[in-house]
Amino acid sequence: MGLIEFVKAAGRKIGIGDDDEDNRAEAAAAQRARQAEANAREAAAGRAEDAANKAATAERVEQLDRQKDIMDYVKKFDFDVENFGLQLNDDVAIVMGEAATQIDREKAVLVVGNHEGIATVDDRMTVADPAAESQYHTVVKGDTLSKIAKSYYGDAMKYPEIFDANRPMLKDPDLIYPGQVLRIPAHD
Repeated sequence: MGLIEFVKAAGRKIGIGDDDEDNRAEAAAAQRARQAEANAREAAAGRAEDAANKAATAERVEQLDRQKDIMDYVKKFDFDVENFGLQLNDDVAIVMGEAATQIDREKAVLVVGNHEGIATVDDRMTVADPAAESQYHTVVKGDTLSKIAKSYYGDAMKYPEIFDANRPMLKDPDLIYPGQVLRIPAHD
């Protein structure tokens, strides 16, 4: 599938994740802010090199924590993907593994890409049972699943197909958010 673009400022913060996960993320962000302040105080006190090394280490630890958080979140959905792997390079996520179906592949990519802070997913997964690839739609203000279905399928009443294609990430057809990326499966 290659590179899939997402909205970096959207994602789990807008309702895709659980409140507990959001609270943990906020607590982690607060801890990182406190650590950054401490590092800044050290640098101001003349220990700039030590502070820079600590900051680089803290940044790498933060990156690994984000990577683990995203991996755990993908596993929660129980997609059929063997040897699922994820690497983060700032706002780019590289996903690897072998999905049983094209649907499992696309949903795993969406879960990763719809995380806050992810701008691009470099999809390097393979598919055991290849099928036609879906299109992707980035939700804009004023979009509804009916409006999207009308645009892609010519029939607003086909919105349940889009809703079903994006389960379990979507829990309610009326709760989509600007910046969220949705799968639009091929339609006959």
